Amino acid sequence: MEFFADWGFVGLFLASFLGATIIPLSSEIVLSVLLAKGYDFNLSIIIATLGNWLGGLSSYFLGTLGKWSFVEKYFRIKKEKILSFKTKIDKWGSVCAFFCSLPIVGDPLAISLGFFRVNVIKVSIWMLLGKLVKYIIWAILTIWGISIF
Repeated sequence: MEFFADWGFVGLFLASFLGATIIPLSSEIVLSVLLAKGYDFNLSIIIATLGNWLGGLSSYFLGTLGKWSFVEKYFRIKKEKILSFKTKIDKWGSVCAFFCSLPIVGDPLAISLGFFRVNVIKVSIWMLLGKLVKYIIWAILTIWGISIF
């Protein structure tokens, strides 16, 4: 993570983008490091959110391809995992995209939304809101934690 933090906002964007894919990166740590170094609070949240949102949308569009051999081989997500989200997606639709920022289920959920061809505009909006809320909460907790010490 130090590598990404050394690159400043560019590193934050890259870590956030990659962290929204199956690649196990913690963009939250990079955000915390940058905030601890005195980087602008609002700009840091915006950059992290945009990177993570675009990474999440890439997972959505990967799902629209429906190439399961590729998804299972390179991302290690089984088709059964995607299909397990079907009832939730049928019930909640694009609102499910708000939860794409959650660990473990977020990436398969984004791919599922794409696979089931949920409205891309609505998915984009809900996903953006979810990512924004995640980073605002994380940044506030980081600043609060720094102020304690």
